[in-house]
Amino acid sequence: MMAKTNKSKKYKPTDGITMAGEPLPVYRTVRKIPAIADFPSRKFEKIAAQLPFTQKEWASILHLSEKTLQRYAKDNKSFEGIYVDRILQMQELIELGLKTFTSPEALYRWLKRDKPVLGQPLTFDSLKTSEGIGLVKDEIGRIMYGVYI
Repeated sequence: MMAKTNKSKKYKPTDGITMAGEPLPVYRTVRKIPAIADFPSRKFEKIAAQLPFTQKEWASILHLSEKTLQRYAKDNKSFEGIYVDRILQMQELIELGLKTFTSPEALYRWLKRDKPVLGQPLTFDSLKTSEGIGLVKDEIGRIMYGVYI
């Protein structure tokens, strides 16, 4: 037995969706990027206080002299662009490290220890370059997910 079809009803453009469409892309920023002119020394001090780095170690990481770093603190002067970039990279590393390690001291000890990673030595001096900071963050990520190499 064949089913009856209703031929009397014709499709009208007003029935249902009348136009093909794709979902609109969602654009969002992962985090707010601070204005470079608006990064005073006080913000840096809050980040630096999370780990027991010495002033000499921070100066080395930022490629500044200790005296210049002290001057930034004394005058609450805003850091220039390249330093802000390095500070923000270190902030990401510190946040990731504090999620992974049991204490700030444990993270600090791990950072100070030389580590062979994929046949390359990863040392504290690696934090002096953006690439080195990225490699350290990658290694912390491996530790977080149990893929420690």
